[in-house]
Amino acid sequence: MEKILIEISGTEDVVYSADWQVTVDGETYSYQEEGKAPAYYAYEGNAIQGSIKTLSEGRLEVTIQKGGNRSRSSTQGKGSTLNIAVR
Repeated sequence: MEKILIEISGTEDVVYSADWQVTVDGETYSYQEEGKAPAYYAYEGNAIQGSIKTLSEGRLEVTIQKGGNRSRSSTQGKGSTLNIAVR
C-alpha cells in the first residue's frame, strides 16, 4: 500500500466535483469531493480511479502520483468530465 497524492489545478477558482474509487488490499472505497482549484488530496491504497466534472467555466488539470507512477489529464469547459486512473 502506498500514498496516493492528487493535485487539482488549472484556472483559479474553477469549481469541480470528483468521485474517487480507492483500492486497498482488494477492497474498494468510494469518496466524493467538491471544491475549487487549486486543491490537494491524499489517500493510502494500491490503486485509484476517478471521475472529475467541471462545474464552472475554466480549465481543470488533475495530477495523480503514486510511487514512481504519475498520471496527468486536463479538461476545459463547464460540464466536461475527465476519467483518470493510477495502479
